[in-house]
Amino acid sequence: MPKGIPNKRYTPEFEKLVVETMMEERLSYCETARRFEVSSATQVRNWKRIYLSEGSEALAIERRQHKTLVVQKLRQKYSLNLLLSIAQLPRATFYYHLKQMQKEDKYASVKEEITTIYHENRGRYGYRRITAELRKRTFSVNHKTVQRLMKELGLVCRVRMKKYRSYKGEVGKIAPNLLNRDFRAEKPNQKWVTDVTEFSLFGEKLYLSPILDLCSSDLVSYTISDRPALSMVTTMLDEAFAKIPAETNLILHSDQGWQYQHKQYQQMLREKGVRQSMSRKGNCLDNAVIENFFGLLKSELLYLQEFQSMEHFKLELIEYLDYYNNRRIKAKLKGLPPALHRQQALSAA
Repeated sequence: MPKGIPNKRYTPEFEKLVVETMMEERLSYCETARRFEVSSATQVRNWKRIYLSEGSEALAIERRQHKTLVVQKLRQKYSLNLLLSIAQLPRATFYYHLKQMQKEDKYASVKEEITTIYHENRGRYGYRRITAELRKRTFSVNHKTVQRLMKELGLVCRVRMKKYRSYKGEVGKIAPNLLNRDFRAEKPNQKWVTDVTEFSLFGEKLYLSPILDLCSSDLVSYTISDRPALSMVTTMLDEAFAKIPAETNLILHSDQGWQYQHKQYQQMLREKGVRQSMSRKGNCLDNAVIENFFGLLKSELLYLQEFQSMEHFKLELIEYLDYYNNRRIKAKLKGLPPALHRQQALSAA
């Protein structure tokens, strides 16, 4: 491919060639931009989005719309005939696209609300959650329309999902695997799951120890500490156990971490009438719900924002946990946040 192609030669044919070559050779956006000397990887990404969603002909339409917009902005200073000649844009085509762009946008208010919801949630919501939130705000619009409008607005869910891999382990000797990957719970306080995750920033470490209820995936309690001490887990238990009566017979599931094998931890569970359950050694899928929660937390917070210090991160972490429990809606909870769903489930019990 000849080098040095300037921006004015980004023809629809060239854009189509770039996209098809990238997909055929499985190149990244950056590799493609370098090979074809396109100004940015973002430009290549945009071409591919249009190509995949609307077909190769849409690249030509998008190009003509862009030319129309430029000509319209410059026509007060220069002759229209001169501008159309330079842009190689037929007069009829110019007026057609100008008329299309000047049409009243019937989705103007919806777009405004979509943008508001997107930024309220810091780019964490995709089109499905935004659709659910719109309906709560009395906007009647289907998910496909929301998806299309988000593309027009350039709003993309910024969350990066993480995959977990594990090998099949053996059942531990401390406690049986009572949960056995049955993550369903008909009502609150039947099945809880817990684990500890680590954050490493600025040469420092921070640890989070939460308990999730499998009925609503709500945070029952949590503790944050700069070291993974036993007290972090026992304090978490104290706060959680204060919310339930004794002898509930609920299951509290964890991995085989040293904290959960400690005699004090086991004694606290026995005294409260809580049954201890443990994953098989090295098998995080046995505790998939808490692992998914950690993945979500890191995707929607750790990888999404920049932090000035560990203390700044800790403050944002506390704010995110409140957001997750009280404001972040979940489709499987009928569009409710976990804490509200828990309250309704407790009232119905």
